[in-house]
Amino acid sequence: METIEQSIRRMNPISALPKERSDVAALRKILDAAALVVPSASRCELRGPMGETIPLPDSVFYLLKQVVDVMAQGDAITVVPVGRELTTQQAADLLNVSRQYLVRLLEDRRIPFRRTGKHRRLRIEDVLAFKTSRDQDRKAILDELAGMSQEFGGYEELESDPASESKPK
Repeated sequence: METIEQSIRRMNPISALPKERSDVAALRKILDAAALVVPSASRCELRGPMGETIPLPDSVFYLLKQVVDVMAQGDAITVVPVGRELTTQQAADLLNVSRQYLVRLLEDRRIPFRRTGKHRRLRIEDVLAFKTSRDQDRKAILDELAGMSQEFGGYEELESDPASESKPK
């Protein structure tokens, strides 16, 4: 069975186990309170298993706070170093598409990549830029479809007519 550390190294999403959720929620409250009270989070420290204390830099504090916020909502998170290169399978997983579909995107030059021998490698920044662009395009199309539907009288059941609500059926 893969350990959490191995999952993180493989860039697999990590979420809190059901038995850990109350601890994550408690940690979130502590970090939220610390962020409000302490002007500089660097006054916070971690205590190690042998009782040693380590000052927590502001950047680490706020990153930890974001990770805990996401996990407390029940979502999984993946930490990926900037500049990291992904395999086609990792990129496909990140985009939630099949590897074959991702390869077609690469062949169509929609996402930059480089070859290492017979393998393709993608920069995380390029994959995330594509994901952001794709999500924006999808939202614009959905907004347009919703507008067209309203324009042509779709979803009448969602429109409230105060006069019809007061009439007995």
